[in-house]
Amino acid sequence: MTAKAAHHERLASRAPAKVNLTLHVLGRRATDGYHELESLVAFTGAGDLVSLEPGGALSLEVAGPTAAAAGAGSDNLVLRAANSLSARVPGLRLGAFRLEKRLPVAAGLGGGSSDAAAALRLLAKANGLAPEDPRLAEAARATGADVPVCLAPRIRFMRGAGEDVSAPISLPALPAGGQASATGELVFGIGTQQNNRLPSNANVIALDSNGFFTTTYKGASFVRGVMDSGSNTNTFQDRAIPFDSWGRYTPPTTLSLSAILKSGSGTTASATVPFQVANTANLMNGPYAAHDDLAVYT
Repeated sequence: MTAKAAHHERLASRAPAKVNLTLHVLGRRATDGYHELESLVAFTGAGDLVSLEPGGALSLEVAGPTAAAAGAGSDNLVLRAANSLSARVPGLRLGAFRLEKRLPVAAGLGGGSSDAAAALRLLAKANGLAPEDPRLAEAARATGADVPVCLAPRIRFMRGAGEDVSAPISLPALPAGGQASATGELVFGIGTQQNNRLPSNANVIALDSNGFFTTTYKGASFVRGVMDSGSNTNTFQDRAIPFDSWGRYTPPTTLSLSAILKSGSGTTASATVPFQVANTANLMNGPYAAHDDLAVYT
């Protein structure tokens, strides 16, 4: 979505719950009073949903099971994030936000911070701002300590008061039903080490100017496909698969599906990607924290 989008078009983004897998409090900083932290952060398949109708005055509507506790006043982090970015980007196109609030408020899940980060991502799309635009990170830091790590919700290591965020951390494939824990490695980018170079026969799917590729699923094409290297949750819309009130798919048996990824830059490169969808609600309600085959409706 660019700044030329029609007024009636609505953008949407998930705001997943944040979980601190580890949390070390190192002490209080003398400079600003914040605690120095070290934390390994992951994001779940459950979360809120933030949408934006670009254009017009800034506003916020809040609905959902925990809407009353979240409130729609000026202290809501969605509005604070929007105002923070507007102060840094002259002529920023704002609009009407809607927050579907599902996560409990003040429960240590970073719901408000994740909502604010989703709002910043939507404003970036509506205004043609690149994800790496430094003003997004500045606005995130000004909005709240946990917002920077939620800006691109992937498994990361977080330091300081939350402003020092690592590159994404990759985790291995897991057995059906999950396992008690998982270990992985930090990857700083393709080609940075001898053991993570692209093979000569790699099928590269180029992105368009907004960072999207096209996904074809069950004959329908979606032009805003993204790949989140720090998450193993598939997010897509298929009303033929049952899902619960949290948006977690709940098929009675594990489904084997596939999608075709196509370049968003006008080239002809494509790849068929198989994936499985298990009963995500059952997996997340089980004894383990690490799973594959997770999927949510969004």
